[in-house]
Amino acid sequence: MRQLLFSVFITLFIVSCNTELSNNQMKNSAQNSTKSAIDYKVDSLLAIMTLEEKVGQMNQYNGFWNVTGPTPQDGDAAKKYDDLRRGRVGSMLNVRGVKEVRAVQKVAVEESRLGIPLIIGFDVIHGYKTLSPIPIAESASWDMEAIEKSAKMAALEASAAGINWTFAPMVDISRDARWGRVMEGGGEDPYLGSLIAKARVRGFQGKDLSSASTIAACAKHFAAYGFAEGGRDYNTVDIGTSTLYNTVFPPFRATVDAGVMTFMNSFNELNGIPATGDSFLQRDILKGKWGFDGFVVSDWGSIKEMIDHGYAQDLKDAARLAVIAGSDMDMESYAYVDRLVALVNEKKVDVALIDDSVKRILKAKYELGLFDDPYRYCDEAREKKITGSKEINEAALDIAKKSIVLLKNELNLLPLKKEGQKIAVIGALANDKTSPLGSWRIAAEDETAVSVLEGLQNYNKNEYTYAKGVDVTTGRTDFVYELDINTTDRSEIPQAVAVAKKADVVIMVLGEHGFQSGEARSRTQLDLPGLQQELLEAVYAENKKVILVLTNGRPLALPWAAENVPAIVEAWQLGTQSGHAIAQVLYGDYNPSGKLPMTFPRSVGQVPIYYNYKNTGRPNKQDDRIVFWSHYTDEENTPLFPFGHGLSYSTFEYSDFSINNEFNTNGKITAQINLKNTGIFKGKEVVQLYIRDKFASVTRPVRELKGFKMVELTPRETQTITFELKKEDLSFFNNEGEFIFEPGEFEIYIGGSSITTMGDTVTIE
Repeated sequence: MRQLLFSVFITLFIVSCNTELSNNQMKNSAQNSTKSAIDYKVDSLLAIMTLEEKVGQMNQYNGFWNVTGPTPQDGDAAKKYDDLRRGRVGSMLNVRGVKEVRAVQKVAVEESRLGIPLIIGFDVIHGYKTLSPIPIAESASWDMEAIEKSAKMAALEASAAGINWTFAPMVDISRDARWGRVMEGGGEDPYLGSLIAKARVRGFQGKDLSSASTIAACAKHFAAYGFAEGGRDYNTVDIGTSTLYNTVFPPFRATVDAGVMTFMNSFNELNGIPATGDSFLQRDILKGKWGFDGFVVSDWGSIKEMIDHGYAQDLKDAARLAVIAGSDMDMESYAYVDRLVALVNEKKVDVALIDDSVKRILKAKYELGLFDDPYRYCDEAREKKITGSKEINEAALDIAKKSIVLLKNELNLLPLKKEGQKIAVIGALANDKTSPLGSWRIAAEDETAVSVLEGLQNYNKNEYTYAKGVDVTTGRTDFVYELDINTTDRSEIPQAVAVAKKADVVIMVLGEHGFQSGEARSRTQLDLPGLQQELLEAVYAENKKVILVLTNGRPLALPWAAENVPAIVEAWQLGTQSGHAIAQVLYGDYNPSGKLPMTFPRSVGQVPIYYNYKNTGRPNKQDDRIVFWSHYTDEENTPLFPFGHGLSYSTFEYSDFSINNEFNTNGKITAQINLKNTGIFKGKEVVQLYIRDKFASVTRPVRELKGFKMVELTPRETQTITFELKKEDLSFFNNEGEFIFEPGEFEIYIGGSSITTMGDTVTIE
């Protein structure tokens, strides 16, 4: 009843306000009128809100008690409950399940004065209960339709559980595999990362945000979080403006272009200013130059953490700095809800800043349809029907297969023969049903992934013998406790070797546990954790027909395996359908087509390593007697596996590269190449186009990805692949953030990875 009366009041208030509109305002287009209708509703509501209620909309609390249980009577939970009733909470996170969401929404809507609904947030990173591959794995698919569909399925399942806002996608570009959160992003390249960012926003938000099947997306972390020094999470960032504008910003800008509803700022500082308190990032760039009209939420406690950075004196000062900088909503710092009212009353914060933030938040709630029906996401029958549905599982399997990258395939070990083989399956991860879920899977239950061993056993005309060999971790494997990888138990290695000795072929499933990457999971080493390398070498010494299946959340440095093991499959952590996807690829029922979105180093000492590096003044060795050039004395400069690398059971031949330079007449350059499937399998190849701007006022990388196409060919089939380059493809940002084009010489390359050499040079005058 309270909500009904409130809606009637607001409607009457809007009608009253609308009668005073000027003639010019009434001449808006139909599209602008639709937007204005929400603006008028927001303004009308804002006019009757107290300052305390406005600040309340800027406050986000974590879930704090079993909402369907007894009301808390004391402590922190009681305070939060009381704040809900007083209209001092605008959003909650980590409240999930229809019953819980309905209960907490009911307090806000039916017990507060104005009955403003809550936005319910959750980390839907690569699925809700049914998990797709971790994002870095999906990025290896280079398949934007599949990535978009994966996000769409995640939104479908999460929205059925009462959630209407995800803290994804993470679009941070990173060149450092030591950083655990590379598992959550799109890799090292801004062009590929921008396309992935758009695809994920489209998948989460769909074409109608008010649909109960879509959820609001959140681009994070703004900005430069992926460049944390040493790859250590939460660490300082210190990069130049060229990197900021040309590498860090593009994927974020892409999400704005895709209509993303929210942004999240980052934990790191940039130029000595914590991002949460950075007006340049949030007001000048995001809300100013880019015209972003959504709202910005802080990361967990990042407003309060400005004190630890040495930027804010206390919580009150942190609240002042954050709101002035453009942070609209406070996630779990208690800074806004407890300090902003006083700051406004003391004239230290202009109330106009509060109004701007609240308008942005209320606008999002209107666009989500929450004012029309606060319980639109709270349908228990729908939750039961959709959660874990066949449609969602089939989509998860599809993207999982597309995410697998074949790194190496010698001795014709792959694809496996489907009958008559004795196969040894070795490694603790081969029989693990939790690790394949990966990190950031808060709603998923342990032991719900299909293990590799289970997937293989669907091909029951071969004989399988399993041996663990060594543990990957010991102790707790969750977000709270560190993982212990210092196991010294070698007792089961002899059994694994004995099993391998009797086998026709050995499948070794090695890598990282699902919780060894992710937030706060930085590593100083990028090898196989624990005793897995020792196990690998012991088995290989007995049987050299080894297929190494890697399940990991980041690029690994595995030079011994790359040199010795004949077949290597990068299978990442593929989610719920992991085992089925891996088995179908190993047996050739799906021909792998993935390409690496990050460079794999030979040694951790090469990190950060990335394909689009800058030349130095001494890039190449000139004389065998001279040591004074840019190199390591104990390692090659080249990567173990380059960006864009990925094999197929097919083989592809590139030929007849040509360029038609019509830039001076019609503003475009056409490059084409012939691609032939020279193998015996039907297969897909991701054809990649790179450029190099040879001379510029700000130095450019040696290679830049500017286009790619996925081409499927039958055996012996040939296609001509054509790319067009326009002015914007040859332009870049200068150090003032201006997007400029400079005539000159450009190298253009087309091939199957970033180290392709098939290309030519064009001159633009």
